[in-house]
Amino acid sequence: MNLNQYKLWTAVITPMNDQHQVDYEALTAIIKDQCEANNGLLVLGSTGEALNITLDEKKKIVEHVINLKPSSPIMVGVGGHQLQETMDWVKYLETQQIHAYLMVTPLYAKPGPVGQYQWFKALMDASSKPVMLYNVPGRTAVALSTEAVAQLSTHKNFWAIKEASGSVEKFKDYLKAANGKAVYCGDDALMPEFALAGSSGLVSVASNSWPAETNLYVEKCLNKTFDDKALWTEASNSLFLVSNPVPVKRLMYETGKIKTPFMFAPLSHEDLKDITKLQIANEQVKAWYKRNAK
Repeated sequence: MNLNQYKLWTAVITPMNDQHQVDYEALTAIIKDQCEANNGLLVLGSTGEALNITLDEKKKIVEHVINLKPSSPIMVGVGGHQLQETMDWVKYLETQQIHAYLMVTPLYAKPGPVGQYQWFKALMDASSKPVMLYNVPGRTAVALSTEAVAQLSTHKNFWAIKEASGSVEKFKDYLKAANGKAVYCGDDALMPEFALAGSSGLVSVASNSWPAETNLYVEKCLNKTFDDKALWTEASNSLFLVSNPVPVKRLMYETGKIKTPFMFAPLSHEDLKDITKLQIANEQVKAWYKRNAK
């Protein structure tokens, strides 16, 4: 499967039922919606609250999505701070019919270029599938090292980077360090700027709520026909009023896509008190899509 043909990857949420357990019926419906929009599937990325889910449940989620036989490719998140545990997760995933990995910078330890290179190389050596490296310093407390990226760019499994620091200049640095490999925008609101700078696409939170709408947004950004920046910036920012994925789950609950807005601890849906901006954003994005869809 040609992963590069997928310009939009959805960091799929993990819905919960009223017993605070994974709602597999809702997850099935979400996967169906994403496939119908022709979006790639990122399972157990940061938006999937992966670090807050038990290992056994993570395996069940991966196996459930695989058993659905989706038409879209499956990328699975790999993250942590203990190398052997993270290696064990990769070894398990190597036994599953997935297509790629999203490997995030190690958490909390704040390793430098050498430490990052050694970490990623060990994980990439243990894998047989394409790897997207993930820069999200707001979550990990350290930026993905461009020096480490340059060293890793010749690795047979190096495929792409997801850049989510919020900086177009940093994006350009990764584009250079990646040595011709793909660099994806990791901030929904910045896709127009990243597209002009050479982005290959978007890894999105917004597409959970708006699968077809976000796909069209990305298409228009990439073919340079996009001219609704204020609308999409406001809509995207509404999904980050509090810690992601609290707002997007709340919006999906309000629109009937999931049965509860519940989160895996320590996140809580109660941290979002006012959903007015979410409701306005949803109305505006739906209206925008109606005006622009062919």
